[in-house]
Amino acid sequence: MKPIPVLVCAAAVIALAGCNKNQGKSASEQPVKITQVAPPLGGDWTEVVNATPVSFMMGNPNAKVKLVEIGALTCPHCREFDETGAQKLIDKYVKSGQVSWEFRTYLLNGFDIPAVLIARCNGAKTYFPLVRAMYKDQPVWVGKIQATPPAQLEQLQQLPPNQQFVTMAKIAGLQDWAAARGVPVAKSQQCLTDKAKIDQIVQQSSDVTTDYPDFTGTPSFVINGNLLKDTATWEKLEPQLQEALR
Repeated sequence: MKPIPVLVCAAAVIALAGCNKNQGKSASEQPVKITQVAPPLGGDWTEVVNATPVSFMMGNPNAKVKLVEIGALTCPHCREFDETGAQKLIDKYVKSGQVSWEFRTYLLNGFDIPAVLIARCNGAKTYFPLVRAMYKDQPVWVGKIQATPPAQLEQLQQLPPNQQFVTMAKIAGLQDWAAARGVPVAKSQQCLTDKAKIDQIVQQSSDVTTDYPDFTGTPSFVINGNLLKDTATWEKLEPQLQEALR
């Protein structure tokens, strides 16, 4: 993998006023009745998380509606969706078994890489809690990146790949942050230096534009294989979920 230009990437973090400015039209103003699909014995569908070829999926693998969110962990609009829509999505649609939710990561800049590596570090069980916690605390860890002198960020490019992302995680405070949430520093260190995993998430991010040629930015949403146009908010997404459930 070619090292990502960290100075340019860090500037991208600072400059992120918006990841997707699309506006869309509601598919329907009429709510749809959500019926419950029998959950696994002793649990509910939100507790079911499985690996997919590119990420992890929460919910009923055989749900009528398969929702894919394409998001970047440094993206402020993705954070806004998590704050305003993710819990509603989980409580009303995923828990019922009617909708499954896959969160697929996209790399806006180099600092997305250590964030994704840490989010995936403990596997399926903690993936969604860590992603959502990263969004909640995004102003803190991204703020540390923004406060780092440009000369220090530029020096990161001189580091070998197996040190680069560990150093980036330390700048953002992500290893200590993760340790407080059940990912020991020794384990996050292994994840941050796993070249195969690094290459994998870079390739998976690159594949987004191949899989969805009309992809324009994050967050973006895919319903049953179809990329939605002009949809970056819960207000735009929910009517299209309901339409797909009819």
